[in-house]
Amino acid sequence: MSATLERLKELGHVLPPAAAPVANYVPFKRAGNLVVISGQICFGPDGKLDPRHTGKVGGGISQEVAAEAARFCALNVLAQLQAAAGNLDDAVVSCIRLGGFINAAPGFSAVAAVMNGASDLMVEVLGERGRHARSTVGVAELPLDAVVEVEGMFEVR
Repeated sequence: MSATLERLKELGHVLPPAAAPVANYVPFKRAGNLVVISGQICFGPDGKLDPRHTGKVGGGISQEVAAEAARFCALNVLAQLQAAAGNLDDAVVSCIRLGGFINAAPGFSAVAAVMNGASDLMVEVLGERGRHARSTVGVAELPLDAVVEVEGMFEVR
């Protein structure tokens, strides 16, 4: 087993299967040594969206539950990265950027704290290779009413 997958296991996570796209796009696109991962919502290890992770943060969904959903998004980003690059140990040089979209109720402004769920997981799993630039925005709606969606860009070999 790869060191990255072992690290996920130590953290109590399992890498889910890479989700198929639900519209006219590809889940990832490789260009030279870059892989861009399309936005991933917070599907759980069973490939389903937990009802706890639907709705608006600040409007029935707590900041803590939304951060948990962001971690699931990051796991789904890693699943797509593995599908694109193969081995997460040898192929992944670094996480360049994560972008987070937070399904926020009017007046909820702690979107960065929610996105920390994804950022923290990326660093916990990949170590220094997981440190990244980031953008986080609050939005009015997300697909399937997911509370969080995360996209990524990675440098690979």
